[in-house]
Amino acid sequence: MDLYSPTEADAVIIGAGPVGLFQVFELGLLDIKAHVIDSLPEAGGQCIELYPDKPIYDIPAIPVCTGRELTNNLLKQIAPFSPQFHLGQEVTQLEKRADGRFLISTSQDKHFLAKTVFIAAGVGAFQPRLLNLEGIEALVDKQVFYRVKHPDRFNDKQIVICGGGDSALDWALYFADKAASVTLIHRRDDFKAAPQSIAKMRELCASKKMQLLIGQITGYEAKDNRLVTIAATDIEGNINLLPLDDLLIFFGLSPKLGPISEWGLDIDRKQVVVDTEKFQTSIPGIYAVGDINIYPGKKKLILSGFHEAALAAFAAAAYLNPEKQIQLQYTTTSPKLHKALGVKPATFE
Repeated sequence: MDLYSPTEADAVIIGAGPVGLFQVFELGLLDIKAHVIDSLPEAGGQCIELYPDKPIYDIPAIPVCTGRELTNNLLKQIAPFSPQFHLGQEVTQLEKRADGRFLISTSQDKHFLAKTVFIAAGVGAFQPRLLNLEGIEALVDKQVFYRVKHPDRFNDKQIVICGGGDSALDWALYFADKAASVTLIHRRDDFKAAPQSIAKMRELCASKKMQLLIGQITGYEAKDNRLVTIAATDIEGNINLLPLDDLLIFFGLSPKLGPISEWGLDIDRKQVVVDTEKFQTSIPGIYAVGDINIYPGKKKLILSGFHEAALAAFAAAAYLNPEKQIQLQYTTTSPKLHKALGVKPATFE
């Protein structure tokens, strides 16, 4: 679809993480259909990209769930509203037209003409912090990996994992009984990970099921365009040569606000400034929910984002229909909402 025939939409949501998905639900209850754009290839945001199998304990009424389970439940919840997803592409341009609508363009050359926009992009686009060794980039996604997308490919391999956070330890523990060998390298004997993961790692090291090296990678050897050895310098200055099949790097992710910073919004410390009544930005018709926004007392919690999405949806409904009074209805008792959700009214005896 070219620029001269953009998709018209009541709402475009930028970001398909948990808060962006719940924004679909809250808009749907108010008869506002949404298109959802995300740079990742699947919905779920950080929950899928960073901790799909890690437990989350602070979602109301759900004692524990994984990031993947939360995402799947949200997708199931919003299914009655048939949102249209546009994944694997980044919003590159956003400009307000003379008629008040917003022209949105993506990296896949898709274009939207939206009446309202909801920025739910987490803390922006994530980029992995890279291993700073000359020439190593040629081996990325061949033998050097910053994310694990297909765990089975590492089975029975000699793998080295670098990092001291949750991701590094989680994968080290995961591969301990699947890979031929696992060596964890971290620059200091102090880890920013769950205490039980650290304890389990030390237990596995003590039983020789994996190895821990305190130091950092300072070189590597490749033969026939294949990585065969890395050199790791320990804290005493000794150089350790480690043969390996694959190298997994988890130095953390660096958030980048990206094109959002060029849209004319009020920004404070790489976050979008909003009010706490409508969660509207400095541009009427554009709202920001979740970790991307900032306001006094802001807490970066998924449950806070859910609250923000609800108020933003009501604000958008009033913005789209200024002459109409927006009624608060309850999913428990409203026949209209029961119809929208495709459920039968509850009966009580």
